[in-house]
Amino acid sequence: MHHHTHVLPRHTRRATTCALVALCAVSAPLAAQATVAAGGPLLVEPTRAAVLSLVDSALTHMNTGNLVALSDLMLPEAQVFPAREREGRGTYSVRTAAQQRTQATRPPIIERGFDPEVRIAGTIAMVWLPHDLYADGKWSHCGVDVFTLVRVGTAWRIASLAYSVEQPPACRAHPDGPPPGHVAP
Repeated sequence: MHHHTHVLPRHTRRATTCALVALCAVSAPLAAQATVAAGGPLLVEPTRAAVLSLVDSALTHMNTGNLVALSDLMLPEAQVFPAREREGRGTYSVRTAAQQRTQATRPPIIERGFDPEVRIAGTIAMVWLPHDLYADGKWSHCGVDVFTLVRVGTAWRIASLAYSVEQPPACRAHPDGPPPGHVAP
């Protein structure tokens, strides 16, 4: 088998090099503007940490079954949207923060989030959080929690929480395996 090396003519190589230099010259200031617009690296990380801290608190309250404490992390107008597939059709329900408060408590669960994706733009943030969930000591489901947050004053609050209820392979279990004393799905 013969291998042929194709070499671009000198004028084409020069034009390509000039185009790349021009692209870099234009995109470097845009990248710098994006960093500044996002609050710069010094502000983004503490904000990301605050956003993830709120989500971690929400998971803690969900796991202990303390729905009043969970609703304390929400805006008064917040809504929760569980979504699942039934008989081949997507379905969902809606609960408000007020409805969440009236339930007060429910049995504890083990919901573990992993590999969060965080997006922040000024006073809004979104966290996409794959999770798995064990209830009554056994596997229940996996899915994704999608938290939409709003910063009110200096505090982040949950504006909405949508989550999916699925089974593998549509989603995946926690990469660390099942919690101690539990069986993998």
